[in-house]
Amino acid sequence: MKEKQASSSSSKFSPKRLLLLGIAGVFGLGAIGVLVVVFALAMAYPNLPALDTITDYRPKMPLRIFTADNVLIGEFGEERRTLVHFKDIPDVMKKAVLSIEDDRFYEHSGIDYWGILRATVHNATSSSARQGASTITQQVARNFFLSSEQTFKRKAYEAMLAWKIEKNLSKDQILELYMNQIYLGQRAFGFQSAAQIYFGKDLRDISVAEAAMLAGLPKAPSAYNPVVNPTRARTRQQYILTRMHSLGYITDAQFAQAKDEPLKIKSDSTAFGVHAEYVAEMARQLVYEQFKEDTYTRGLNVFTTITKADQDAAYLALRRGVMDYERRRPYRGPESYIEIPGAKGEADEAIEAELAEHPDSDNIIAAVVLEVTGTQVKATIASGETITLSGPGLTFARAWLSDKAAPNRRIRRGAVIRVTQDDESKWLITQMPEVESAFVAADTESGAIRALVGGFDFNRNKFNHVTQAWRQPGSSFKPFIYSASLERGLSPATVINDAPISFDAGQTGGQAWEPKNYDNKYDGPMTMRRGLMQSKNMISIRILNKIGARYGQEFANRFGFDPERNPAYLTMALGAGSTTPLQMAGAYAVFANGGYRISPYLISKVTDSDGKVLSEARPAKAGDEANRVIDARNAFLMDSMLKDVVRHGTAVKAMSLKRTDLAGKTGTTNDSIDAWFAGYQPKLVGIAWMGYDKPRNLGNRETGGGLALPIWIGYMQKALKSEPMVEREVPAGLVQYGNEFYYAETPPGMGVETLDVGPPPAPSEQKVRDAVRNELF
Repeated sequence: MKEKQASSSSSKFSPKRLLLLGIAGVFGLGAIGVLVVVFALAMAYPNLPALDTITDYRPKMPLRIFTADNVLIGEFGEERRTLVHFKDIPDVMKKAVLSIEDDRFYEHSGIDYWGILRATVHNATSSSARQGASTITQQVARNFFLSSEQTFKRKAYEAMLAWKIEKNLSKDQILELYMNQIYLGQRAFGFQSAAQIYFGKDLRDISVAEAAMLAGLPKAPSAYNPVVNPTRARTRQQYILTRMHSLGYITDAQFAQAKDEPLKIKSDSTAFGVHAEYVAEMARQLVYEQFKEDTYTRGLNVFTTITKADQDAAYLALRRGVMDYERRRPYRGPESYIEIPGAKGEADEAIEAELAEHPDSDNIIAAVVLEVTGTQVKATIASGETITLSGPGLTFARAWLSDKAAPNRRIRRGAVIRVTQDDESKWLITQMPEVESAFVAADTESGAIRALVGGFDFNRNKFNHVTQAWRQPGSSFKPFIYSASLERGLSPATVINDAPISFDAGQTGGQAWEPKNYDNKYDGPMTMRRGLMQSKNMISIRILNKIGARYGQEFANRFGFDPERNPAYLTMALGAGSTTPLQMAGAYAVFANGGYRISPYLISKVTDSDGKVLSEARPAKAGDEANRVIDARNAFLMDSMLKDVVRHGTAVKAMSLKRTDLAGKTGTTNDSIDAWFAGYQPKLVGIAWMGYDKPRNLGNRETGGGLALPIWIGYMQKALKSEPMVEREVPAGLVQYGNEFYYAETPPGMGVETLDVGPPPAPSEQKVRDAVRNELF
């Protein structure tokens, strides 16, 4: 009986039966596990985050600044993103992304089970790089709602969110979200922004090769960044092109062309198509005053009044003017020195590190000297190119090539120098300028700023000299004193003595004063017109002394000058107060437009990301009598005298433009510290200035006509190229005697005919006066 029971027990737990029980147990436990997981997922699903973030997609959008002709000149915000709708994304970009990220995107329902199986098998059997199986939908779920931690819980939530997203959005909507939200390096979010940052072009204009390069970024933006890691980026691009070809997304011909296409990557991802850095920063500050922190996340679009053509012309003219001056200064020697290691690898690293400390300034490039002989210099630049300078290319610094040169200035191996290329692409030694400059141009009718350059190089000096530099205007202020005198009975024909004069301390606000003419020459009695034309200090001083400094100050206030910055002393006659180039632009516009005060402005409108106008400029305009600040006759006479400054006086160089409608005034302060030219054509005013930030002498022979005027000419040459000549009409209330105009109420004999003339006028002046009297009487 016991044996029978043992036999029965043995058969009950036979190996076969145990195996079956084991399998059943595993399945049972598995089923229980699945039920537990399903139950957990079912419980978790209702608690998943709402999809409002993606169904009502409103990402952080940067502030963007544009020219009047829609050229992007600035972008501010943590995330650089430009939203692009699905229909506007080029097909080649979509295919490039799908080929590498999710080629079964349009076939699965958010989770690619075949992809998971493929990746699992590959990772278990291959020692090569591990494969992932996340779909684009899962990436959208992760990017919007989850972290990147590698845990089962996060993966489970990612899968459930993917299912939820697929239930609520179409495939095209999901892909649109992905292509706008994904981070692609260089602070670029989305492919539209990346196309602009890496290639400087709109997404719709990219090639197959460029699309493949961009498609390689989502996996690891830093590792495959073409700016930082060009070799790795190209390797991945080539792999993506192969994938696109094997999937039939591109033809054999497209594949062959794209593989060999050289790509032009923007090395400076912050650079824009126009050098308008001062404009962009000025606009940013103005917008921030209104919108505060929303400025950088709301997707505001700011449209300025400048145009690309005008800004380009101003930038080039200013840079050329500064460098022309710099070539007349002595060479100051290398910027620094390094010891170049003997090993090539170490040498390359040392040079690269040093050049990073000396960024290029547009076409003024930093270079490290490798070798110096008596006839040539070899140097390397940031691109890795080795350049050779010889002959005229060494002229500027030839004295510092000698072994006898001071050690701290000698050009030798390891010296960091500046080089540039001439019109024939030959390399020349140059140097970064110490002097600064500014230029602004504006419409004389409305005040809309057409061009603004606040300094030589924004990255080196962000101080905006157009708006922030309060400098002495020198002789460029004289026209406002002359204008005031026309309302006190003087005329362009008034004869004034150009002779030495002195004043006590009470008249100057400081100490006794014996002013001099710029050239220390005195020509005796001359007309007021000629005094302005030749910028005679004695004439201007006598005029202000006649009309009174207080009246002169009050009259200048009409043009927008600050009384507190231009004290009511006789020194005001020589521009001893202070002003900015922007203020001068508004002031000279009054003469140009016939007597109306306009305020230069920069922003025409601000819109939100959908194009809705949030604010729009409504400037005061010329022609509205409410804005008149001087008599039309006064403006006409001043315009006439300022035209003579251009035709026959200190600004005669401007006649190279071969126009008859130009007017303006040079300005050079005491000791040649500030150099100005303020001038205009009836529709366009331009102000150029040059000087050192820490005021010092520009050179004893340097003047506004030699430094600032060439910048003005360089700009106007392009800005006025297609503009017709403008003839000014004579306003009512003026009468003409001989070649001169007078107010009708003060014809010759009625107004101020002479001023401090003393002895009888010179014969030539006497003849003019006699001729006028004969015509009158």
